[in-house]
Amino acid sequence: MPKYVFDAHRLVGPVPFDDLPSDPRGEMDRLGIDRACVTHTLSLHSDPQAGNEALLALGDPRLVPVPVVVPGETRDDWEGVRMIRLCPERHRFDLTGPRALRSLEALGLPAAIDLDETSPAQLRHLAERLPGQRLLVLNPGYRRLRALAELMEEAPNVWAEIGTVNTQGGVEWLAARFGARRLVFGTGAPVSDDCGPRFLLDHLDLPAEDVERIAAGTLEALL
Repeated sequence: MPKYVFDAHRLVGPVPFDDLPSDPRGEMDRLGIDRACVTHTLSLHSDPQAGNEALLALGDPRLVPVPVVVPGETRDDWEGVRMIRLCPERHRFDLTGPRALRSLEALGLPAAIDLDETSPAQLRHLAERLPGQRLLVLNPGYRRLRALAELMEEAPNVWAEIGTVNTQGGVEWLAARFGARRLVFGTGAPVSDDCGPRFLLDHLDLPAEDVERIAAGTLEALL
C-alpha cells in the first residue's frame, strides 16, 4: 500500500439532482486519501466565477484548489493556484481557439480536462500548438486505451488519471509504455466511485516505487 495518496480529481460542493456529500474530507479520511485537488461543483454546473470564489475560500491545505477557467470570462490571477480545469463542452468554448490558446499561454499552469469534454485529436492539436502546456486527461476510461496511448505517444506533455482505467492490467499496460511518471491517481468523487480507484491503487502489479509515483509523486511533480 502506498504511504501517501494524493487524489488528482475530486469535487467539493453540492451535486445537482443527487444526494451526495458536498464535503470530501470524510470520505478521504475513510479511504486513506491524504490530499486532493478539488474543483467546486458550482463552477462545473452553473457559475464558474462564483464557484471559483467559493473554492478559493476553503482554506484547507488538504484541498488543493483547481478553479475552472473560461477564457475571457473568468479571472486568471489567482494567488497560489497550481492547476486549472477546462470544460469546453460544458461552457461552450473552442479548446484550441485563439482566446483559449492566449489564456493558457499566459497562465502557464497545468490544465486538467475530462476526455468526454474534448477528443484525443483536439488534445493532440492543443499539445502541438502549446508544447509547454502540461495537460492532465481526466476520466479516460478503459474503452479508449488505444486512443489515449496514441495521444500520449505523440504528446509528451500529456498525463493520464488512472481512476477509470479499471480493466485488468490496464494501468500496468500504460505504465509499461510511458512509465509511472505520466500516470496519476484520481477518483472523480463523489460523482464517480472512489472505492474502486483506491482498491485499484493498492493492488497494482507494479514495483513499489512506481505505485508511490502514481499515488502522489507524479502529481506533485506535475504541479
